[in-house]
Amino acid sequence: MRGRWAAVRVLCALSALCAVLLTGCQSPTGLAGGGATGGSGGGEVPGGATASGPAAVRPSGYGAVFLAIDECSSFGTVSFTEVPCASERAAARVVAREDGRAADGPPCPATTDFVLHISEQRPSADEDGDGAVPQGYACMRRLQPPHPGDPGGGGGPRTIVGDCVYDAGDGKVRETACDGSEKKKPQFKVVEAVAARSDCPASTGLYVRLGGERPVGCARPL
Repeated sequence: MRGRWAAVRVLCALSALCAVLLTGCQSPTGLAGGGATGGSGGGEVPGGATASGPAAVRPSGYGAVFLAIDECSSFGTVSFTEVPCASERAAARVVAREDGRAADGPPCPATTDFVLHISEQRPSADEDGDGAVPQGYACMRRLQPPHPGDPGGGGGPRTIVGDCVYDAGDGKVRETACDGSEKKKPQFKVVEAVAARSDCPASTGLYVRLGGERPVGCARPL
């Protein structure tokens, strides 16, 4: 690893149910009277492009940026390390990389499995030799299934078409796996993304806040 390291931790905005090995997380959002104003998978992250599936394994480029796009990380419960993508320790690939805080920056791609928040550090050795790794975040896609960020996967930092949610009580909803494999069973499924509630089909029982150009998710009862 050529002495390179930086402490990173998982950032799941407004996280509520983060799994230990980054299998995604969900956060509650409020429902408006008579209908819903939204439920986000792992915190509201509007917009963004769809991430591709697992890429072919290849060595990391070890570029000027820690965990740059197409580089890989190991898994860990507290900290993460950039490793060659061909390494047996490689667990996830960077599909998008931004500086600053995730809450203030561009959203991760739609099928991102989890987000790593990179804290500003000053290690003895780093990418460009200035002794600093700036704050930022990396949108990660696991190299192997399961992919909680996929439609219906029950996790990831965003709610997208194909995801399912359940009533968490107190006017909140949370995302869960559509196949019923999780403790909480799905009650609604997002079947369409539209610009306004009036564009949703008559069968819609819940309006889920997605963000982006089509911010309203039309969810039907299951």
